[in-house]
Amino acid sequence: MNKRVDLPEKKYEGYIFDLDGTLVDSMPLHYKAWRKALARAGAPESVFREDEFYSCGGKSANDVVYFLNERYGLVMDAESTAADKRRIYLEMLEQEGMQPIGEVLEFVHSLGDAPKAIATGSAIPGARRTLAAAGLTGLFDVILTPEDVEHGKPAPDMFLLAAERLGAAPSRCVVFEDALPGIAAAAAAGMDCVRVRRTSLS
Repeated sequence: MNKRVDLPEKKYEGYIFDLDGTLVDSMPLHYKAWRKALARAGAPESVFREDEFYSCGGKSANDVVYFLNERYGLVMDAESTAADKRRIYLEMLEQEGMQPIGEVLEFVHSLGDAPKAIATGSAIPGARRTLAAAGLTGLFDVILTPEDVEHGKPAPDMFLLAAERLGAAPSRCVVFEDALPGIAAAAAAGMDCVRVRRTSLS
């Protein structure tokens, strides 16, 4: 099996993890949910293919719809399309379950009581259900979503708030991320970043 992540040897005051594609292998399920929700909202089949999907990693569902409307001249309602996507994802999660990414989970366990946070682009109900399905409930001191900040990824707001909640200096935190918006957010926050490599959506 190909290695997904090069783990840091350096010690940090705070460890901040993205959720989807970083702690759990949820990206294929999210992608299927998006395809279904966008089709229902009237988006052409050519919209939001794999590379575009990954380029939006870490963005809130509403922000994804705004992005697609602007890029393709569409008029999808952001609130209802995002809500539909979240409903579809939770239904699929219930049916198919969720697997953690083993290398990252082992590292989380190895940290013991070190301060740990999740900063995810998912809304809190979906994030909590995903964590529960993957057996990760209770492992993190802080869980943050775009609802907790004014600007989501690629802005640094979520990571800076996570550091504050963990009682750690931003320069002494490390972020684990799989997507470019999150990696950019970590850089903007002045934090080290460990990239979790992605797998195929199929």
